[in-house]
Amino acid sequence: SCTDSPGTYYPRYSTFPNEKAISARVIELDTALFRYPFRVAVKDSMAIVMDLHNADYYFHAFTYPDWKHIVSFGKRGEGPEEMLSAETFQFDSPDAIYALDANKMQISRWVVSAENRSATRQEVIPLDKSLVRSLDFYATDSCFLIPDYLGEHRYWQVDYSGKPIKSIGKIPTEKDFATENRPALAQAWRSFIDYNPRNGVLAAVTQLGEVLEVFNLKDSTHVVRIGPHGEPEFKISQGYGIPTGIMGFSDVQVTDSAIYAVFHGRSFKEIAQNVQQGVYLPDGGRYIYVFSLTGEPLCRYVLDHYVYGISVDEQKGIILATDVNKDDPIIEYSMK
Repeated sequence: SCTDSPGTYYPRYSTFPNEKAISARVIELDTALFRYPFRVAVKDSMAIVMDLHNADYYFHAFTYPDWKHIVSFGKRGEGPEEMLSAETFQFDSPDAIYALDANKMQISRWVVSAENRSATRQEVIPLDKSLVRSLDFYATDSCFLIPDYLGEHRYWQVDYSGKPIKSIGKIPTEKDFATENRPALAQAWRSFIDYNPRNGVLAAVTQLGEVLEVFNLKDSTHVVRIGPHGEPEFKISQGYGIPTGIMGFSDVQVTDSAIYAVFHGRSFKEIAQNVQQGVYLPDGGRYIYVFSLTGEPLCRYVLDHYVYGISVDEQKGIILATDVNKDDPIIEYSMK
């Protein structure tokens, strides 16, 4: 099923069997640091927040759960120890993260010391140029999983020296595209990914439209689920894919029992009309969709904030989220 050809039609979902409105508790931080807090993740006693449009540093480490600032790191700049961009990150251990710099095409590993209030870059992995401009990744025990941005495949397995090992899957579009249009197709189908090594589930959600893909790397199955807004809509202009439909998902997390994804659902037409009228809508998604590990819709959470990134703790029954619209941008939801 990883080699589906254009013209294949995939299962739709229209509603969720459960819906729940939940309200956030605002986390009080001991310092104001953020311009655009895009991602948040927690591992044991440490939390990391990634600031996409920062003034100085891309990453900020805090103690958890009391949220005391430890250190800011990943300095913005062109120097050898600096980062030109930061797309995403993930914990490698309770005190270390991998971070992706798409503009430098490299993945760096940082170790954070709460005791010394320091962060040290210990490793830099240059990515092969054939991967073009990688925008997401996941580090497994044996390789990196990196989406393909040329439109020929769905994602790559990449070794720890940054070289592609194996290509997997195809973009599951129901439309037929000429070979020269596949890079534009890949742009439109840009997806956010997450992987859980305990159950072998890799999930991908589209930034445009409403498509969830579930790859089970243990049994090699591939499930595609398309929501009411359909697959990403775009037009091709000078070789680029220009979005014409909706803003879709902005983050995804695979837990031991489910898949959680932030969903926006606002059309670009609506956004443009409001901007023309001088109205700037809150940035982010008001929904968290929950799917089973095989892609079946389970629950839709309706939020009282617009959020971008999430960190789910099923054992505690909480979801941490980032709200780029607020001065206090870190919030917490209870699922109980």
